[in-house]
Amino acid sequence: MLKLENITANQMITGVESGKIVRVVSVEKLGDHAVTLYYKDSEGKLGERMIFRSDEPQISLAESGCPWGFDAPAEEFKLALEAQRISLAHLFDPMMAVHTSNVDPLPHQITSVYETMLPKQPLRFVLADDPGAGKTIMAGLLVRELIMRSDTHKIMIVCPGGLVEQWQDELYEKFGLTFNIFSREMLESSHSGNPFEDNDHLIARMDQLARSDDLKEKLNITDWDLVIVDEAHKMSASFYGSQVKTTKRFELGKLLSSKARHFLLMTATPHNGKEEDFQLFMSLLDGDRFYGKFRDGAHKVDVTDMMRRMVKEDLLKFDGTPLFPERRAYTASYTLSDIEADLYAAVTDYVKNEMNKADALDSKRKGNIGFALTILQRRLASSPEAIYQSLKRRRQRLERRIEEEKLQQRGGFVADTLEPQDSEEWEDIEDQLSSSEFEELSDKVVDQATTAQTIEDLISEIQTLTMLESKAKNVVQSGQDKKWEELSSILQDNEHMFDPHGNRRKLIIFTEHKDTLNYLHNRITSLIGDSDCVVCIHGGIGRDVRRKP
Repeated sequence: MLKLENITANQMITGVESGKIVRVVSVEKLGDHAVTLYYKDSEGKLGERMIFRSDEPQISLAESGCPWGFDAPAEEFKLALEAQRISLAHLFDPMMAVHTSNVDPLPHQITSVYETMLPKQPLRFVLADDPGAGKTIMAGLLVRELIMRSDTHKIMIVCPGGLVEQWQDELYEKFGLTFNIFSREMLESSHSGNPFEDNDHLIARMDQLARSDDLKEKLNITDWDLVIVDEAHKMSASFYGSQVKTTKRFELGKLLSSKARHFLLMTATPHNGKEEDFQLFMSLLDGDRFYGKFRDGAHKVDVTDMMRRMVKEDLLKFDGTPLFPERRAYTASYTLSDIEADLYAAVTDYVKNEMNKADALDSKRKGNIGFALTILQRRLASSPEAIYQSLKRRRQRLERRIEEEKLQQRGGFVADTLEPQDSEEWEDIEDQLSSSEFEELSDKVVDQATTAQTIEDLISEIQTLTMLESKAKNVVQSGQDKKWEELSSILQDNEHMFDPHGNRRKLIIFTEHKDTLNYLHNRITSLIGDSDCVVCIHGGIGRDVRRKP
């Protein structure tokens, strides 16, 4: 309580206006029991009120909440101050993202982000360094730096399907950035009906967006601060005469370019050897500058301000030494044994004959059969075990098909049991699936796709497959695998396989087919005599298991 006679100028008091603190400007005494108070509120507005003795219980000196009183909760003040400091940190530390991320960037990564990309406003750029240069690290530094500078809010990363989880892990583990992977479930659960509007940080599969008109319509009404496209060379187009033949991916690239303020394309192979196609690719960044067909002598494609490419030989550490050791490539040649050569010729003839039959079919079914036969040929070159298992599964599946067709009595005509795909769709379908999903699909296609149109045709093909399966089984049981013998010789006799102390070095072997993977695992463990000496990694292994030391 404040007595009337104790009220003086410049006091901060409460109770004059409800819920406000006011500053006394002057006091005019009106006898012993009343005063006229002139004051200013927190917004500087003048006020006047007559105060009586009966008002004294409501009037008191303000003890907290005064302007510049420094009486707010200390922890909250510190939190606000730290937030303000972080928002301005880039002004004092131009490489703040480096110091707040779990990475040790290399010289070329720092120059790429801080000298080449960040100064460009808006950014329209192709990062085309060689594989292994760490383009994902550069992209992460760029994203984090732009976020810290309050330059970007909505960010989307578009990449092939097999890379989405890798991108998500890298951004979180190295930069503390949480990105959601776009999925159909996200689309169905979206409250607004447009998940691109609902989510500020997204990773999306390139082909999932490119093949859906519905998703592209939603993208068309969404603006992005930054869009990054990995493996951007897949967004290709080409000239046929004077006409431009675009792809669905290229059209997606044009759409994203128009909806993004910053647009970064990442690829290790930006140029396919044709200047006119390269100019079309660069038109994704600037359609006006790269408009029209390139003509040698009339046009010059200068992209030094829009693209950076560094080859492995130019990448250095901070001490000036090469980042990558010298690459030495050797080809281990071998000659097929007679029994292997016979199998190879027999399977090749089968593939050629089936291809010729497929030419008479419609293009959709022809695409399935062509893909299946191509996979068979690749498995033939992979290992005897891979071609044997493939032929066996195919023969068993076609035998079941005969029984199914007879039971359903379809008048002797065989129906195609696979969703038809044309040849162009098979060319890029691997990008839409994980490696395990693609392996499963390959097995399904190899087992089911056939040129047979009647039950008699199926019986004839099964007879051929039985003969081929028998040849493949003989090769497997004979142990005459010349490719394995060459690999075995390298493992045992090659001087590069042992360090100066005689300890065996680590060796990485890449194989395309899981049957070959299992085959090599068994052969190598038998050769070395230690089941723990071989670790197999394939698409069916989860991310957590794969990252274990």
